Amino acid sequence: MSAATNPVSQAVVWLNDPLNWTNPGGILDRLGEHVSISAAAVLVGCLVAWPLGLWLGHTGRGGGLVVLVSNLTLAVPTLALLTILPLTFLGFGRPAVVVALAVFAVPPLLANAYTGVRQVDPQTREAARGMGMTGAQVLRRVELPLAVPYLAAGFRTAAVQVVATAALATFVNGGGLGEIIRFGFGLSIAVGGGQILAGGLLVAGLAVSVELLFAFVERLVTPRPLRRVRRRAGRRAADAVAGS
Repeated sequence: MSAATNPVSQAVVWLNDPLNWTNPGGILDRLGEHVSISAAAVLVGCLVAWPLGLWLGHTGRGGGLVVLVSNLTLAVPTLALLTILPLTFLGFGRPAVVVALAVFAVPPLLANAYTGVRQVDPQTREAARGMGMTGAQVLRRVELPLAVPYLAAGFRTAAVQVVATAALATFVNGGGLGEIIRFGFGLSIAVGGGQILAGGLLVAGLAVSVELLFAFVERLVTPRPLRRVRRRAGRRAADAVAGS
């Protein structure tokens, strides 16, 4: 295969062309669209999932509901939502994309918010009540601060999933890096193969960057004793999987 028809070589050439970065509709424009869409979707997911997860965790009565909501949202393909929602009042474009991706972001946000509150030591919770705190004060002053590492973990998972999935926004005129891939498919493989590969690499690179950034943030907000506990839990889970 010659360099002219090698998609890898084509992708390198395409990515090294400054005009592909700075032209209107180029990489920088598409990257900005991708980040803004993803950020809006995760924000909407947080506004829905965090209050619900924290409250259910505080009351201790919503475990089944959390599992049900997570399973239902995961069972609905994002591409199906992206196809259906534009036919509603949302129309084609970013609003439908943001809502569809927000639904996709809810499961990890909800599950980690619930788990973060439930893992609080019951004695700590009872001591706070013994000091005269109301239920809302216990949630706000005791349970929520202790749940922050779990909230960060859920946010990290949701952000990476949304960034990786937002490439599908191109199918409903939503913009983002997926546009680069779609335009590449509009050409013949011999001509557009490099652009398709370049678009995929850009999406993957952005997802990896988000993963590394929020992994660092999660580590910062996780107290050292809890880091050790979670590492031991992770090793036990890995050992259990290996032994099964």
